[in-house]
Amino acid sequence: VQLQASGGGVVQPGGSLRLACIASGNITTFYVVAWARQASDKSRGWIAGITRGGLTRYADSVKGRFTISRDDAENTVYLQMDSLKPDDTAAYYCNSGRSIISFEGSLSMTDIRSWGQGTLVTVSS
Repeated sequence: VQLQASGGGVVQPGGSLRLACIASGNITTFYVVAWARQASDKSRGWIAGITRGGLTRYADSVKGRFTISRDDAENTVYLQMDSLKPDDTAAYYCNSGRSIISFEGSLSMTDIRSWGQGTLVTVSS
């Protein structure tokens, strides 16, 4: 089962965008599905994750602005992004793992799979 991110685009500061992570099969196969992003001059970092049971975790950088959710019937995990800032400009990726850990405002994942293609989000006026 593969995951594919989509939904990126160009949005003005303060605007909203919803990304989708679509599984090619049963998304409940995965313990955790999470979103990561990578700006052109930074390393890739996890920003939000959701477990098979619906528990969510967020990095401090997006907490209160982004919401992760899942629709198992559609085999999709969504990332609703509100109050977007220019600093949110990045390529966004989704991936799966065994577990997600929150520590001092950052997230990490264990046993992740190989990365697929990301979707580009540009926040600019």
